[in-house]
Amino acid sequence: MREMAATSDDVARMAGVSTATVSRALRGVNGVNARTRERVLAAADELGYVSSPAASRLAGGPTGTVAVVVPFITRWFFSEVISGAEEVLRDRGVDLLLYNLGHVKGRERYFSGEALRRRADAVLVLCLPLSDAELAALGGARIPVVLVGADVKDCPSVRIDDVAGARTAVQHLVNLGHERIALISGTPGDPMGFTTQFDRRQGYRETLAAAGLPADPELDVGGDFTVEGGERAMAQLLSRPNPPTAVFAESDEMAFGALRILRHAGLSAQDISLIGFDDHALADLMDLTTIAQPVRKQGARAAQLLLDVLDGRGGERRITMPTQLIVRGTTRPAGRASPAPEKPGSPRARRGAGGTTHS
Repeated sequence: MREMAATSDDVARMAGVSTATVSRALRGVNGVNARTRERVLAAADELGYVSSPAASRLAGGPTGTVAVVVPFITRWFFSEVISGAEEVLRDRGVDLLLYNLGHVKGRERYFSGEALRRRADAVLVLCLPLSDAELAALGGARIPVVLVGADVKDCPSVRIDDVAGARTAVQHLVNLGHERIALISGTPGDPMGFTTQFDRRQGYRETLAAAGLPADPELDVGGDFTVEGGERAMAQLLSRPNPPTAVFAESDEMAFGALRILRHAGLSAQDISLIGFDDHALADLMDLTTIAQPVRKQGARAAQLLLDVLDGRGGERRITMPTQLIVRGTTRPAGRASPAPEKPGSPRARRGAGGTTHS
């Protein structure tokens, strides 16, 4: 006859503790002393008990799972944050449940509440400034939330100072003597409501104003935070009657696209300086001057903060991590006026790009 599988009640009876203590001990949650934990583990081992996350959910108990809500999983920044968070959660025996929104409808569906019930103990939200309705949905589901890269009142968060980082980037260009400085920003009218592009634009404009330089609307173009968007934006800037001598791209990925167009047009840092933001894994290879931010560490710190909230521990709840200017080869002192560039695909552009063309 087939033996019945052991249950958490069986483990609790053998160890002489409550089922709640069994759950906490097996998940490694703080609040269970070492001797009690050892007793629970010994009982579970003797009985051959294996905890079931599904059973925990059905019982309305802890799931041992943290949900991570990400706007676009394929983008480097978000994948790095997730990697940092996953390392911390894995060390604590906590599973990661990933929700990739992808678009506005995906966001609406997630925060409708159905996706929140009985699936996770807490939620890590990446770079989305939550609305009152979304906060209410999380509150209604009684799920703690921690934000990365966003700032919402009364929500624990881990982020950088995007305004200050942008100021540092643009000040570097000003210090090199550049006066006509362009901005490659995010998506105009972004439906997701990301605040990063606006904060970095604020830093750009504040620095120009402090230096007595005008902010020319013709030099402020959108790049969608993608390589392809950076290419389109730089092509627009080069088509201006009076192109810039320097460009601040609000992300390294946009800067990579911009750099490709510059090289295809036969231009170098001697003609147009370029600075990015992030210190992407490929930034050093591309010799890109940038503002470095600790992306993976933000994910790790946010995961630890979320575990602290779940465990009821006190401490700092709104954490701002530092940024740093990394000077490489794509920024140079301003010299002669930037020459009228050739369009990508022209004979001179092909020579400057090693015979390649861009389409």
